[in-house]
Amino acid sequence: MAAPVPTGPGDDASAVLDELSRNFSYWVPGAGNGSLSGAWYRRNQTHLFGVLLAILGNLVISISLNIQYSHLQLAQQEHPKPFFRSMLWWGGVLLMAVGEIGNFAAYGVAPITLIAPLGCMSVTGSAIISVLFLKENLRASDLLGITLAFTGTYLLVNFAPNITQAISARTVQYYFVGWQFLLYVILEILVFCILLYFYKRKGMTHIAILLALVALLASVTAISVKAVSGMITFSMTDKMQLTYPIFYIMLIIMIASCVFQVKFLNQATKLYTTTTVVPVNHIFFTTSAIIAGIVFYQEFLGAAFLTVFIYVLGCFLSFLGVFLVTRNREKEPLQQSYVDFGNVPGKQMLDKVQPDSIGLSYGTLPDGSDSTKSQSGEKKEA
Repeated sequence: MAAPVPTGPGDDASAVLDELSRNFSYWVPGAGNGSLSGAWYRRNQTHLFGVLLAILGNLVISISLNIQYSHLQLAQQEHPKPFFRSMLWWGGVLLMAVGEIGNFAAYGVAPITLIAPLGCMSVTGSAIISVLFLKENLRASDLLGITLAFTGTYLLVNFAPNITQAISARTVQYYFVGWQFLLYVILEILVFCILLYFYKRKGMTHIAILLALVALLASVTAISVKAVSGMITFSMTDKMQLTYPIFYIMLIIMIASCVFQVKFLNQATKLYTTTTVVPVNHIFFTTSAIIAGIVFYQEFLGAAFLTVFIYVLGCFLSFLGVFLVTRNREKEPLQQSYVDFGNVPGKQMLDKVQPDSIGLSYGTLPDGSDSTKSQSGEKKEA
């Protein structure tokens, strides 16, 4: 049945309201079909399960990161234990693994464009945990950022593509040889090689270059993670898919892209502060993952304009929330422990040695020179 053609101002307003109603109810207009109704939850319960897994996984990861930071603080004690003997350290590692498994499972039951932006929950969750348990100050920008991130997440969950795909091996093979993905891969490889040339040959270590390399790898990671997780899920619910070669191809791509991703991300964290890397990496990673989901899995195929617009608005709000939460929030630097050389035969060690953060001296030296004494005296006065 064709839709009525608006003939006047009143009809135009009615058409706009109908369009908004369809977008809020995923093109099923009518009473009781809104985003807070029971009918909406019944239609989207699989996606909501993926959302729940992703949110819980990111919250567990944020708890893990705060536990590991607490371990580093305890390591400054006079007689610290080796990290592999610390229950606190192992607890952080275990929680990190549980959180990543939750994210991995979420990709198998929900679209990439729905799961990838939920990484903002890790940042906001870490800020909340830092305030509650590490006794950090709660700033006005934190409250505003958390509010914006939650609002953006709500819009993302409501307006992400409402498609349910059974990710089988044949489905992955079909998308893998599609012209859209082949064109995307060629373009991505070209951009990656250009950025790698500037980074390796020209020595350019700007944060945008490093995190763009991470983002390009992240798009491949998102595609392969969803493929591997989806095929495992399909094997558990329907037919075994782990005997197909495409599964192991995607598994190798996933592992390799993750390894090189971590390499470039570690380089970025060495050169720039965490408060600079985290928001930029979140924006780059989320954007690249969304593009990968649109190109490879065609997750926005047939989506309405208003749905896409509000989805983009939700992404923007989550990005802004992450920026506000991480702005000027740098962890207090941990004090470097002294290096005690102990008793060296034939050498008289007057004191422990530690690099001086102000001058060029390295603590107390055994030569007894005036310059050394003056430096030692200045350190004591300081």
